[in-house]
Amino acid sequence: MDTGDTAWVLVSAALVLFMTPGLALFYGGMVRAKSVLNMMMMSFGALALISVLWVLYGYSTAFGDDVGGGLLGNPFEFFGLSSLIGTAGLDGAFAPDNLVFTIPSLAFVAFQGVFAILTVALISGAIADRARFGPWMVFAGVWATLVYFPVAHWVFAFDGAESETGGWIANDLLAIDFAGGTAVHVNAGAAGLALALVLGKRRGFGRDPMRPHNLPLVMIGAGILWFGWIGFNAGSALAANGQAAEVFVTTLAATGAATLGWLLTEKLRDGHATSLGAASGVVAGLVAITPACSSVTPLGALAVGLVAGVLCALAVGLKYRLGYDDSLDVVGVHLVGGLWGTVAVGLFASAATTAGVDGLFYGGGVDQLWRQALGALTVLVYSFVLTLVIGSVIAKVMRFRVSEEDEVAGIDGVVHAETGYDLVSLGGGGGSALTAAGQARAEARSTNPATERSRV
Repeated sequence: MDTGDTAWVLVSAALVLFMTPGLALFYGGMVRAKSVLNMMMMSFGALALISVLWVLYGYSTAFGDDVGGGLLGNPFEFFGLSSLIGTAGLDGAFAPDNLVFTIPSLAFVAFQGVFAILTVALISGAIADRARFGPWMVFAGVWATLVYFPVAHWVFAFDGAESETGGWIANDLLAIDFAGGTAVHVNAGAAGLALALVLGKRRGFGRDPMRPHNLPLVMIGAGILWFGWIGFNAGSALAANGQAAEVFVTTLAATGAATLGWLLTEKLRDGHATSLGAASGVVAGLVAITPACSSVTPLGALAVGLVAGVLCALAVGLKYRLGYDDSLDVVGVHLVGGLWGTVAVGLFASAATTAGVDGLFYGGGVDQLWRQALGALTVLVYSFVLTLVIGSVIAKVMRFRVSEEDEVAGIDGVVHAETGYDLVSLGGGGGSALTAAGQARAEARSTNPATERSRV
C-alpha cells in the first residue's frame, strides 16, 4: 500500500462527492423558483440511495469477478463489503486481496461509489418541473441496478485489478474511457432522453418562458463542478503520479476552451455571451475531456474542448426542433459531449501520453476510432432501451408525473410542502401577519390537490 496514492484517491473521492451538491445547485438555479427544492432533492435523494445500494451489492456487481462474457460482475462476491475490511489497515500491512493496485480496496470502493451517485443524479435534469419524488427514487434504484452497475463493469473493471476477470469494453474491445465518458455521460444522457420521452413535455414547453430563476446559483454550481471534476478525472489515475498531473492539465485546458467556444457561439448566433452559456460551456468541456484526458496532449485537449463548446451550444437547441423536452439539456451537454469526447480519443490520442495510443490524426489509423465508436454506441443503445422500459413501467404503476394542476401550482409546495424562498417573512409592520396568514392558506390549498379541485 502506498500512503501517498491512498491519500490522493481519498481526497479525490471527497471532491467527486462534492460534485453532487454542486450539481444540485447548478440544476436548482436553472429551473423555475417553484421547482428548485424538488430539483435539488432529486440529487440529494440519489446521493442517499445509491450510497446504500453501492455498499450492499452495487460495488460487487460492478467490480466483482465476471460471471459471463464481460457483462456482469458477481453481485455476491463483495456483498456488504465485509470481506474488504480489517485491522490490517491500521499498520498498512494489507493482504494482496485487499488492495487495488497500491491503494486499499475500500478507498477504491469510496471513489467509484461517488461516480455512481453522480451518474444517477445527472439524469434528473432531463425531467425537471414535472417528476414526483417517490417514483424518481424508485427509478434511481432500479436504473442503478440494471443499467449503471453493469455498464460500470463493462468500462471500469480491468482484469486483475479487484477481481480476476473484468468487463468487455475495458479488456476485450480496448476502448479508452479514462474517467467515464461512456459509463457516466453517454449513459446518463441516453437515460435522460428516454425518461424525457416517457414523462412528456412540460406544460407550456415551447410557448411559455421557462428561464432559470437564479443564475448566481447556476454559476456557483458550475464552479463547484469544475473544482470537483479535478478529482473526477485526475483521481482516476488512482495514484499521486505523473498521469494525475497530466490529466489535471488536460482537464483544465479543455474546460477553458469549451467555455470560450460556447460563449463565441452564443455571441455570433444571438448577439450576447451569457452567464448561463459560460456555466454550460464549463460543463460541456468537462464532459468531453473526461474519456480523453489521459490520451490527448494539452494541445489536443484544447481542440477537444473547443469543439465540445461549439457542438454542445448548438445541440441544446435540438429539443425544440425534434420536440422532446429535455428540461436542463442533459442530452445536449452530457450525451452529445460524452459521445464527442469518446470518439475524439480515436482522433486526437497521442502515444506521447500515458495512454500510449495514437489516434487518426497522429498516424494511428482508424483502429482506435472504431473501438471508441462501438463502445459509445453500445452504451447509448443499452441505456436508452432499458431506461425506456423502466420508466414506462414506473409511470404505469406509480404515476411518475405530477398532475397538470400540481405542475402549475409548483412541485415544491405539492410534493415537499415547502417553498424555496419564504419572501413573506421579509415583510414588516402590522399588515405582514395578515399577508403571512393569506400565504399560509394559499400554500395549504396548493399542498392538498383534492381540496383545491373541490373548491374550483
